[in-house]
Amino acid sequence: MVSGSAADPPRCAWAVAADGRPVELMTAYHDDEWGQVQRDDRRLFEKLCLEAFQSGLSWLTILRKRESFQRAFAGFEPARVARFDDADRARLMADSSIVRNRAKIDAVIWNAGRFDELVAREGPFAEWIDRTIPVRGPLPPDATMADLPAETAESASLARALRDRGFRFVGPTTAYAFMQATGIVDDHLPGCFRYRG
Repeated sequence: MVSGSAADPPRCAWAVAADGRPVELMTAYHDDEWGQVQRDDRRLFEKLCLEAFQSGLSWLTILRKRESFQRAFAGFEPARVARFDDADRARLMADSSIVRNRAKIDAVIWNAGRFDELVAREGPFAEWIDRTIPVRGPLPPDATMADLPAETAESASLARALRDRGFRFVGPTTAYAFMQATGIVDDHLPGCFRYRG
């Protein structure tokens, strides 16, 4: 489903409120970032981390805390995050401006080291992903929200490849949300001004 008005372009329905009004953080994220191809390793690591933090929460909650996450996790520079120690873990658990979930915090710190190892062995993360999973084209012109899966064979493959390299807290659903967010798949719905059918 796509929503819009005379004043606003039509967007995927998740980016607007139930009454059709724009939700500023969601529409900005939808319009400028979600589904756009991302090739920068630091940004890809950030998206992977934020998608893990989102698990069980609303994306709006994560967007509202995004600047705090960026500050708390050293701009999501993997090499810096990989060096976080017990004092950093305590600092993060005491920081009410982020999601304080020990398992997710520990996973981000652990995954930062695995991310750096993978990049050192395989080259840029985006290129490794390109070699690891096939890219699906845009949705067909008759697609609806009901056609958007929570996970796919490709996201299961990506999650498995990440886990094989030691990553934690990255299942097929988180992997698919990451794929959507970074433009690996284009799930803008037909009628949305970002749809590239």
